Amino acid sequence: MPDPINLRAARKARDRAEKRATADQNAAKFGRSKAQKVLDQAQTEKSARDLDGHARDSGASADPAASAGLPAGHPPETPPQP
Repeated sequence: MPDPINLRAARKARDRAEKRATADQNAAKFGRSKAQKVLDQAQTEKSARDLDGHARDSGASADPAASAGLPAGHPPETPPQP
Protein backbone atom coordinates (compact mmCIF):
# COMPACT_ATOMS: atom_id res chain seq x y z
CA MET A 1 0.00 0.00 0.00
CA PRO A 2 1.44 3.43 -0.96
CA ASP A 3 2.17 6.10 1.62
CA PRO A 4 -0.73 8.42 2.40
CA ILE A 5 -0.58 11.89 0.82
CA ASN A 6 -1.35 14.98 2.81
CA LEU A 7 -3.85 16.68 0.50
CA ARG A 8 -3.56 20.04 2.25
CA ALA A 9 0.23 20.15 1.73
CA ALA A 10 -0.13 19.07 -1.90
CA ARG A 11 -2.71 21.80 -2.53
CA LYS A 12 -0.48 24.45 -0.93
CA ALA A 13 2.54 23.30 -2.98
CA ARG A 14 0.47 23.48 -6.18
CA ASP A 15 -0.77 26.98 -5.29
CA ARG A 16 2.78 28.17 -4.52
CA ALA A 17 4.01 26.89 -7.88
CA GLU A 18 1.18 28.69 -9.69
CA LYS A 19 1.89 31.96 -7.85
CA ARG A 20 5.61 31.66 -8.59
CA ALA A 21 4.89 31.14 -12.30
CA THR A 22 2.58 34.17 -12.35
CA ALA A 23 5.20 36.27 -10.53
CA ASP A 24 7.88 35.25 -13.04
CA GLN A 25 5.61 36.25 -15.93
CA ASN A 26 4.90 39.63 -14.32
CA ALA A 27 8.58 40.24 -13.63
CA ALA A 28 9.41 39.61 -17.26
CA LYS A 29 6.52 41.77 -18.41
CA PHE A 30 6.81 44.74 -16.03
CA GLY A 31 10.26 44.50 -14.46
CA ARG A 32 12.95 47.07 -15.20
CA SER A 33 16.68 46.63 -15.13
CA LYS A 34 18.88 48.58 -12.76
CA ALA A 35 20.18 50.70 -15.64
CA GLN A 36 16.62 51.67 -16.57
CA LYS A 37 15.85 52.63 -12.97
CA VAL A 38 19.03 54.74 -12.69
CA LEU A 39 18.27 56.47 -16.00
CA ASP A 40 14.72 57.25 -14.89
CA GLN A 41 16.00 58.66 -11.57
CA ALA A 42 18.56 60.84 -13.37
CA GLN A 43 15.92 62.17 -15.76
CA THR A 44 13.60 62.99 -12.86
CA GLU A 45 16.36 64.87 -11.02
CA LYS A 46 17.36 66.79 -14.17
CA SER A 47 13.79 67.86 -14.87
CA ALA A 48 13.45 69.05 -11.26
CA ARG A 49 16.69 71.07 -11.57
CA ASP A 50 15.54 72.57 -14.86
CA LEU A 51 12.19 73.52 -13.39
CA ASP A 52 13.85 75.12 -10.35
CA GLY A 53 16.18 77.01 -12.67
CA HIS A 54 13.21 78.57 -14.45
CA ALA A 55 11.43 79.61 -11.27
CA ARG A 56 10.53 83.27 -10.98
CA ASP A 57 11.70 85.34 -8.05
CA SER A 58 9.06 86.04 -5.46
CA GLY A 59 9.60 89.80 -5.79
CA ALA A 60 10.30 90.33 -2.09
CA SER A 61 13.93 91.34 -1.87
CA ALA A 62 16.07 92.49 1.02
CA ASP A 63 17.69 95.04 -1.31
CA PRO A 64 15.43 98.13 -1.58
CA ALA A 65 17.27 99.24 -4.73
CA ALA A 66 16.22 96.04 -6.48
CA SER A 67 12.57 96.64 -5.63
CA ALA A 68 12.87 100.23 -6.94
CA GLY A 69 14.23 98.98 -10.23
CA LEU A 70 17.77 100.29 -9.66
CA PRO A 71 20.85 98.23 -10.50
CA ALA A 72 22.37 96.23 -7.68
CA GLY A 73 24.78 98.11 -5.44
CA HIS A 74 23.15 101.54 -5.81
CA PRO A 75 21.72 102.97 -2.62
CA PRO A 76 18.18 104.32 -2.79
CA GLU A 77 17.99 108.06 -3.21
CA THR A 78 17.14 109.92 -0.05
CA PRO A 79 16.03 113.54 0.12
CA PRO A 80 18.67 115.99 1.42
CA GLN A 81 18.62 116.74 5.15
CA PRO A 82 17.95 120.43 6.06
